[in-house]
Amino acid sequence: MLLEIQDKVVSIDLFEKKFVCDLTACKGACCIEGDSGAPLTFEEVSIMEDDLEKIKPFMRPEGIEAVEETGVFYMDWDNEPVSTLVNDKECAFVTFDDKGTALCAIEQAHKAGVTEFKKPISCHLYPIRVKKYNDFTALNYNEWNICKPACACGEQLDVKVYKFLKEPIVRAFGEEFFTELETVDKEIEKQKETGEFPQ
Repeated sequence: MLLEIQDKVVSIDLFEKKFVCDLTACKGACCIEGDSGAPLTFEEVSIMEDDLEKIKPFMRPEGIEAVEETGVFYMDWDNEPVSTLVNDKECAFVTFDDKGTALCAIEQAHKAGVTEFKKPISCHLYPIRVKKYNDFTALNYNEWNICKPACACGEQLDVKVYKFLKEPIVRAFGEEFFTELETVDKEIEKQKETGEFPQ
């Protein structure tokens, strides 16, 4: 089921599914697995290029080599910019902690105060995937096997997808949009109680 909220079409899964990242279980696999790099906007590409020298101290040598050879991005099969990969596998901006958990070098640089850019919004919003069309923007929930621990954690803590992602949703679409999500969520729960919600 899809819901129209402002100029966006939102999947009901954002209200129905539960999700809380569990890095101890998945080890940040979403930064390593997949068919391409992280989706980027050209504005993000410019920021990453401008701040690259500030980010490099937080990157692995392999990642630095990759971006020095081919740049911070490449165009994927859909002719959209995505982050450069190392050996066609993990994102060039991936680094690892002493437990082998993947971390984002851009986010580490942000935490250290050397860049205002936190990380690509597509990474921040995951598992929400955003697709822009001519007349609207679609927000869908991307179900991926590697995120089973996050789904289990979300169920245990009873945290809905959109609530877990409040910070990136506000960053991407503003406080007003998130408030509308909360209003829609309350209406859905109310309809469920009265049996009016379509199954």
